[in-house]
Amino acid sequence: MHQEPVSHAPLAPMSAANPAGANLSASPMTPEEKLSGDMLMLTSGFMMCAAALWLAVYWSLGHQYSTAIPLIFQGLSAATVLLYWRTRKLMLFAFVQLGLILFAPFAMQWAIGNFVSSSGVSLWGLMAPVGAVTVLGTRQSVPWFFAWLFMTVMAGVFDFLLAGNVPTRVDMATVAVFFVLNFAAISVMIYSLLWYFASEKQKLRAQVDAQHAELKLEKDRSEKLLLNILPPAIAERLKRNEMNIAQGHADVTVMFADIVGFTRMTEELSPVETVKILNDVFSMFDEIADKHRVEKIKTIGDAYMACAGLDAGANIHYADAVGSMALEMQDKVREYRERTGERIEIRVGIGTGPVVAGVIGKRKFIYDMWGDTVNVAFRMAADAYSGAIQVDLMTYRRLHNRFRFDEAHEVEIKGKGRMQVFHLMGRQ
Repeated sequence: MHQEPVSHAPLAPMSAANPAGANLSASPMTPEEKLSGDMLMLTSGFMMCAAALWLAVYWSLGHQYSTAIPLIFQGLSAATVLLYWRTRKLMLFAFVQLGLILFAPFAMQWAIGNFVSSSGVSLWGLMAPVGAVTVLGTRQSVPWFFAWLFMTVMAGVFDFLLAGNVPTRVDMATVAVFFVLNFAAISVMIYSLLWYFASEKQKLRAQVDAQHAELKLEKDRSEKLLLNILPPAIAERLKRNEMNIAQGHADVTVMFADIVGFTRMTEELSPVETVKILNDVFSMFDEIADKHRVEKIKTIGDAYMACAGLDAGANIHYADAVGSMALEMQDKVREYRERTGERIEIRVGIGTGPVVAGVIGKRKFIYDMWGDTVNVAFRMAADAYSGAIQVDLMTYRRLHNRFRFDEAHEVEIKGKGRMQVFHLMGRQ
């Protein structure tokens, strides 16, 4: 006689947070716990039927004794199944059933006689530690295994001490039949349990792989979104939970570009048309920035801010990159104007020098820049005429050997006074 708890996933192991017999019904059961409980309950029903068949075979062979223990086993199993059905106390159900599986076979053996006369019925007790591995987990199954070993040793000691005093009440033909029956049945049950576990492990591995793929996809999406907001180096620092992220850059090239007369245009356009034009134009600028390896910083209304030189090792000709980007922006806006008929003109300002950059805020944070170079680049754009690319003296000195400029002229720049500026006309 035996009973097999079958489960494809271990239950939550005992711990301070989940002691044995804890009422798991207080919180919703996980799918693994529910399946473990259902399989253990179903197996209990099967083994109750098997115990009844075992009794019937013994009875038919004329050995009408030792019926009390199997009947008690069936009654207790039925009671624990009903208790679990009503309370869903999974750990209590598992411990009671495993205890019945462990002790009932040895009680049957002692009631019949010894190892030989009982046809090794105590072997069914091995299903207690095997079931504990599948239901409770590997660590919690160790005591069950040693308990089975202890019971087996004690049964052997009793057989040795009582040898010759216990009458043989079962003929050898019956013993042989039940030896074959017991060993064959226990072998089938253990193999079935291992086969089921292996198949469920493959399913679980496939599920885990699918979840990992989904997590990787979500991680890639999150990283892509983060890199759309921040430069890669800053994004890495933010992912490490660094606070007060700030960097000083001794020399970068900053560019501002805004759409001329856009405020007046918004009065004539619908909100949808306004956003569409901004999206079309700024999307073109994003593509150009990627092409020239220039970092987009942000958009402010109808103004577009970008910078090169934040990672000088990746692009040592950052001033050239910004100059080339500004020229291509003009060409793309001209093409857009001819293609759509929209009256779009831009003006661009470029400044070169030191800046301080960092991340501001905890919610809806933004990567921003400060310093005189930023102010100069902004004023270069604000004071430029429509369609012009206006640069400061420092930028001119970096580019004049490879780009064409007009003659130097002085203008009054708000906050800076008289400054010498140049207009970028094209490449040499």
